[in-house]
This record gives sequence, structure tokens and C-alpha cells, in this order.
Amino acid sequence: MGAAPAPPLNLSDDQRHRLTAGDVIVLDALPPRASVSARGGTALAIVRASPAEVWRVLVDYPGHPRYYPRVVSAEVVEADERHALVRYTVGIGPFSFRFHMNKYPDATRRRIDWQLAEDRANSLFRENSGYWRVDDAEGGSLVTYAVGVRTVLPGFLTRGAERESLVDTINALRSLVEEGRSAR
Repeated sequence: MGAAPAPPLNLSDDQRHRLTAGDVIVLDALPPRASVSARGGTALAIVRASPAEVWRVLVDYPGHPRYYPRVVSAEVVEADERHALVRYTVGIGPFSFRFHMNKYPDATRRRIDWQLAEDRANSLFRENSGYWRVDDAEGGSLVTYAVGVRTVLPGFLTRGAERESLVDTINALRSLVEEGRSAR
């Protein structure tokens, strides 16, 4: 399998410098399947591990609570090599909510696309789509995480939470992968 092509996002020189310095860059770009009313964006970061190491963590769906904020469980309901249906439980304060995601991993491109499983119960979400992408980068991997969401909650209650979650998720993934690498 060859390396995935460079991401199509155009970054400024300042953003490229910040990325190399270890910052998480957040862009306003929503994933391709997101509606115009979705909230979210795209985050990019360098992870000091090989793309294969990052990929293994991303496709370990039951392990997602280790780096997704507020996810307390992830259970694979159905799976084959090209699709997985995952039931997530998120905790917000004393409440918990379940939703189902269709995941479409493409190991050759090192990309996982997902969208809400509309034929399943999704108590909190009205929309959730996005992707992970892992590209070769100097010193490790360039990880891209894009998400577009709409919930049953009014927008003023969740404003900014989606973008904050992008950074938190990337940082938690980076810590998990890099710590796992140093433990070897």
C-alpha cells in the first residue's frame, strides 16, 4: 500500500509553522456530507508516530472512549472489512445518550468516513458526519479530523463545544498514540 496523498487543504505559512511546532490547527471547513446548518470544523495536527500506529488506534472502535471526550462506551454492532456500525454512549453530567454511527474505513487511503446511522436510535444527534485521515509527515503523521454535527439542543447551548471538541480529541489521540509508542 502506498502513502496517502497530501491533504487538499491550503494552509498559510503561519499555520504550517504552527503545525510543525505542535499546535492543533482548526479550520472552518466542514466535512463533505455536513449540512449548512451543521457546526464543527476540521482539525489538523502532527502525531509523532507512524501512520500505521495511528491507524491501529483509530480503527479500534471499542477503544474510542480513550480519546473521544464524553464517550463512555463504544460497541461494534456489525462489522466487515469495509463497514462498521458502532453504538456510542456519551455522558454529559448525570445524563447519558446513545447514538449509532456507520463507519467506512479505507486502509489504503488511511481514511475513515462516518455518518449517523439514520435507521437507528440517535437520541441526542440529528446529524453527525465526518472523517479521520492519516498522512505521512516529517517526524510522524499528519492527522486530520473533520466533524459536522447538529443536536437536539439549541445552538446557543452548544456553541463552540464542537470546535473545542476537535482540539480535545486530537490532543487526546496524540497523547494516547505517542505514550503507547514510548511504552514499547
